[in-house]
Amino acid sequence: MKDGVLPDIAASPFKNLSKSKMSFEEVFEHIIQFMKKEPNANYRLIVGTDSQVHQRHTVFVTGVVILREGKGAWGCILPIKIKRKYNSLHEKISTETSLTEQVAYLFDEEKKNQMIDIVLPYLYRGSSFTMEGHIDVGLSKKSLSRFLASEMMARVESIGLEPVVKPESFVASGYANRFTKYPEKYI
Repeated sequence: MKDGVLPDIAASPFKNLSKSKMSFEEVFEHIIQFMKKEPNANYRLIVGTDSQVHQRHTVFVTGVVILREGKGAWGCILPIKIKRKYNSLHEKISTETSLTEQVAYLFDEEKKNQMIDIVLPYLYRGSSFTMEGHIDVGLSKKSLSRFLASEMMARVESIGLEPVVKPESFVASGYANRFTKYPEKYI
């Protein structure tokens, strides 16, 4: 990878606490199997990215979580280390949003339809499936990133995801965030 250039997301390894290298196809298969175990449920497929600027590099971590509301979740991360510091808040948040978009694009129409087909027979019993893009920006007056919220939300919405911001954007601001602090453990 060249300094400061994002890698090919589709070829990058995903990981979680039980498996250190997964292709996107393996990630998708885990999601499908998780949903098939209990198809009569409410599912939220959530993608969100957070970052941490370190002394000589910036770590971006994209979380992918399939949440079965009230009944568990399965998740993984895509950690990326860029060999430069991102000093501009706009550039950092924009790159986080770009990574969220790129990972979400891996869930093409065929994959989305496979997930929808799992819950479809149970829709009249209350099942559902939604896709969300969690953005690490807040709308409160205290938030330094609030002036970026409209732009990032529009970007996420334009690719078919429901945009979610702080404090509800837990995949970006909670799950992915915890892996950005000590990158030597995860990258």
